[in-house]
Amino acid sequence: MTVPDWIGTIGVSLLLLAFGLNLLKLIKADSYLYLVFNVMGALLAGLASILINYVPFVILELVWMLVSLFALMKKINDRKKSNEV
Repeated sequence: MTVPDWIGTIGVSLLLLAFGLNLLKLIKADSYLYLVFNVMGALLAGLASILINYVPFVILELVWMLVSLFALMKKINDRKKSNEV
């Protein structure tokens, strides 16, 4: 396997692991673990897509990562606010 193959495999594995754990109701879609797996998985899958020059998946993974990152940051900010009160 090439370096892009390894990076993509790890990224997709993280995405699928988060998805599977959520479907099995072992983690919630708004949990830190789910969101971090999605951010890291999409980042790695996107990097692999850049390395193999496959633009459609670069766009898909960039959007997936940004949405997941936004949700993670919102969760962190909401927690900070609730701790201040």
